[in-house]
Amino acid sequence: MSSAVSRPPAADSAAALAHFEALLQFETDCWDVHHAISNKRQDFILLDVRGEDDYRDGHIPAAINLPHSRINAETLTQYANDTLFVVYCAGPHCNGADKAAVRLARLNRPVKKMIGGITGWLDERFSLV
Repeated sequence: MSSAVSRPPAADSAAALAHFEALLQFETDCWDVHHAISNKRQDFILLDVRGEDDYRDGHIPAAINLPHSRINAETLTQYANDTLFVVYCAGPHCNGADKAAVRLARLNRPVKKMIGGITGWLDERFSLV
């Protein structure tokens, strides 16, 4: 008798490899972002895409506040076209980071989402400023 876990069966290894390799092109996690910032290896712009009040209440060090609704060609003029943006919002219950990623992708800007958002950051016991 099979479980709900094994129904449907797992993808074959080639399909799994393609899926998970592709996923890493779209997402990063809190630990990798923290490691890059802490070790002075930040080669991306970290965007907090929540509202200004939430940003003021606490945000990730090195993050710039740019609410997703204000992402447009004009607000990005100070960044080179090949600048990688990493976006985050409140957490897994929030789709603000996805909305920001869509806007950036439509502007032909490289983008990744930091999975977990603020919730994930705090779960890792990292500090906000």
